[in-house]
Amino acid sequence: MSVFSSPESIVIATRESRLALWQAEYVKARLAALYPGCRVSLLGMTTRGDRILDRPLAKVGGKGLFVKELEAALLDGRADIAVHSMKDVPMLMEDAFALACVMARETPLDAFVSGRYASLDDMPPGAVVGTSSLRRESQIHAQYPFLAVASLRGNLDTRLRKLDEGQFDAIVLAAAGLRRLGLETRIRAVLPAETSLPAAGQGALGIECLAARTDLLACLQALADADTAACVAAERAFARALAGSCDVPLGAYAEMREGRLWLRGFVARPDGSRIVRGEGEGAPGEPQGIGQALAESLLAQGAGEILADLG
Repeated sequence: MSVFSSPESIVIATRESRLALWQAEYVKARLAALYPGCRVSLLGMTTRGDRILDRPLAKVGGKGLFVKELEAALLDGRADIAVHSMKDVPMLMEDAFALACVMARETPLDAFVSGRYASLDDMPPGAVVGTSSLRRESQIHAQYPFLAVASLRGNLDTRLRKLDEGQFDAIVLAAAGLRRLGLETRIRAVLPAETSLPAAGQGALGIECLAARTDLLACLQALADADTAACVAAERAFARALAGSCDVPLGAYAEMREGRLWLRGFVARPDGSRIVRGEGEGAPGEPQGIGQALAESLLAQGAGEILADLG
């Protein structure tokens, strides 16, 4: 059994939104409990993704905009680790960085939030749903073609404020963020995966560090959750094989069922006019293969044509 010494101090790079700070504080508390002799502190940062709020993410560079500044802090030594929502982590990571661990998942599902309506089914023709996600937009268009979908940017509190101001009739958000901030009462309905298949990694927190920091890679394993890591790995392999990013309406959701890993995925046109779906399963020790196989299945069904049109 290998023995390692925890670092004397760990600095966590984090975005400064309320949800990102909650996530970083959660990791800080877990580390402090595991390694009481280690000083854990936060380095708050505003990323380019936080600053550009007047355009959809797909138009300005994708979710990697939330990660780059945090990675720069790792490279120059201002921080030791960065805490991310796994759905914001680019599918391809540079060799200098490592995903040290994936923690146990909060619910990965989407939430319907509205002061006027109880569910998407209750909304009348022409009502406006706000979302920042092409994935959500395509699924809403496909199932509720009579609803309008409008771009919604900003952190979680900003999105709720825009809803309360009447700019939208309803908004769709990740349920995990609302629950983590104690805002469960804002959720009118949790959307089942059949209605809104989640994004790859949604609801899971990942911790990133430099690949060379073997000391951190060792001590962070105590925070890892094997089942969540396997599910997220399958989802990310599927998305990576299909060039998944903010530019592509794509969903991936894996679950553990009776010792097997079950993965569902889709690729769609943004307007929902065509969706290619599929599912697959396999041993949890082979998540990459499950994700790759499902991606190949969708490509055989014509997903490549959708991706070519989007490109």
